[in-house]
Amino acid sequence: MAATLAVYGRVRSNPFINFDDDSYVVKNSHVRAGVTGSTFAWAWTSTEASNWHPLTWLSHALDCELYGLNPAGHHLTSVLLHSLNVVLLFLLLARVTGKMWRSVMVAGLFALHPLNVETVAWVAERKSVLSTLFFLLALVAYGWYARRPKIERYLLVSVMFALGLASKPMVITLPFALLLLDFWPLRRIQGWSPLAAELHRHKNRKVHTHGTPSGRSASETQLPLNQLLLEKLPLLALSVGSAVITLIAQRNAVRPFTRIAFLLRLQNAAYAYAMYIWKAFWPIHLALFYPHPLHQLANWQIGLAILFLVGVSALVWQQRRAHPYLVTGWLWYLGTLVPVIGIVQVGDQGMADRYAYLPMIGIFVMVVWRLADWAAERTLKPWVPRALGAAVLVILASLTWLQLGYWHSRVALWTHTLQVTDHNVLAENNLADALLSEGRLDDALPHFQNAALLQPNNPTSRANLGSALAESGHLQDAIAEYQLAIQLTPNVQTQSRIYESIAALSAALPDYAKVRESYNQALQADPRHGPDMIQTLIEDTTTRPTPGGFYSLGFLLELAGRLPEARDAYAQALKLDPGLTDAQQSLDALNRAQK
Repeated sequence: MAATLAVYGRVRSNPFINFDDDSYVVKNSHVRAGVTGSTFAWAWTSTEASNWHPLTWLSHALDCELYGLNPAGHHLTSVLLHSLNVVLLFLLLARVTGKMWRSVMVAGLFALHPLNVETVAWVAERKSVLSTLFFLLALVAYGWYARRPKIERYLLVSVMFALGLASKPMVITLPFALLLLDFWPLRRIQGWSPLAAELHRHKNRKVHTHGTPSGRSASETQLPLNQLLLEKLPLLALSVGSAVITLIAQRNAVRPFTRIAFLLRLQNAAYAYAMYIWKAFWPIHLALFYPHPLHQLANWQIGLAILFLVGVSALVWQQRRAHPYLVTGWLWYLGTLVPVIGIVQVGDQGMADRYAYLPMIGIFVMVVWRLADWAAERTLKPWVPRALGAAVLVILASLTWLQLGYWHSRVALWTHTLQVTDHNVLAENNLADALLSEGRLDDALPHFQNAALLQPNNPTSRANLGSALAESGHLQDAIAEYQLAIQLTPNVQTQSRIYESIAALSAALPDYAKVRESYNQALQADPRHGPDMIQTLIEDTTTRPTPGGFYSLGFLLELAGRLPEARDAYAQALKLDPGLTDAQQSLDALNRAQK
């Protein structure tokens, strides 16, 4: 835990980033209000950010209560949760296997591996460290239950699982993981234990194994497989309920099969399974966002990934009796990744480092236990594997420290992401946005242009480029990009807001016929957006009064039927520009109508 805190202490000077941190914390009025009754009620009913995770929302709200919007406190909470997960993992493995040094090594890999940096250093990923905490607590409770099954102990498992699901639905695979633990190290499956034959031959002797809790014989707690399956049904019911809620929450974020074909999803899933393991053993070129490869994967890449997965699966099955931890570790990895492997595609990523946080524990167990057995078979002195293990942890800690450095600023983070990935539209847009926030418009504009070139049919890229062009004074070019974005997006709310932007640019040109046309189109696309547009113009004209701003405000107030206010706005426009004939004509028309 001390090593984890020392390495990750670097995040205390990191900022919030411009990727989900705004919607989760910075611009979320419910979370920023802190722990209040209304925030509590909202957290349990909200599907904001395409997720139902009330405990995650409350965790962020508590941080705002304690630290406000000081990112150091929010980062500290995530680091503390990760440290608790490290300690829990160690205690759990040491307890159920009796192997302290192996458990130390697995916990060390989990603590210091750079693949976990994204999960810990990204404030919006609080849901992963928090859900893993409850997942591990559920495993601890299950070990307690397995030693002496009682209803109150089973209820504790269920409560921890429910809390995990309320933090992030990825932990939905817990019932599956418990069955794996029944095989190894708990050895609860009757007839499946690697020592079953030996136990049968020596049934009158007490057999002590290194894989059973409390050093008791495996036979004391073994049950038929069907009984163990029935035992998991209440937990499975929680999984099903969470899945239904998640599908409802993510209905607008799930990518349809018309966009990403099912076969392509399967191919990317196989490739991602292999790539996570590659990154575990060669943890460089890690990025915050990996674009979905779509049709860019070569047949040899897909074939090699499938061959690797099939080969490892066959090998661990062959070794299931001699080395049962290989089966548990491998199936843990494969199974716990299923919710995020991309068969149900949410978002545009092909894979994500944060998805490996919980699944990679299985790989760590496989590698550490097998190498330790190999060292024991060759009667190596204990200090040799321990020294090698310590060297590995030092190397990983150094790589983690380096990776954490990229999170020190938003510009550095997205620059690094672009350096290690290809065709990354999201990174181009977000780097440009980060540069804009630092006032570096000239540096930002090329990245907005790159994003639009990479995906010319992406409405977000077009709209972002339009905003950048407007900032740089290229108003006609900006309007052209906005009009392309409108044609490319089916979302009427987005269309309405882009029309609003076109109206604002038209007022600055000035082209008041275009102003009227654009505001009418904005209201046709989303009639509910009218009051917001009026409020925006009121605020703008208060801080920066312009003739075009007051004319636009008058026009919208007139459409809303607020005629006295409209007259005042037109009068203000004429006061600033007596020659503004459009405002004079509108004011005259209102006065005639009043008579």
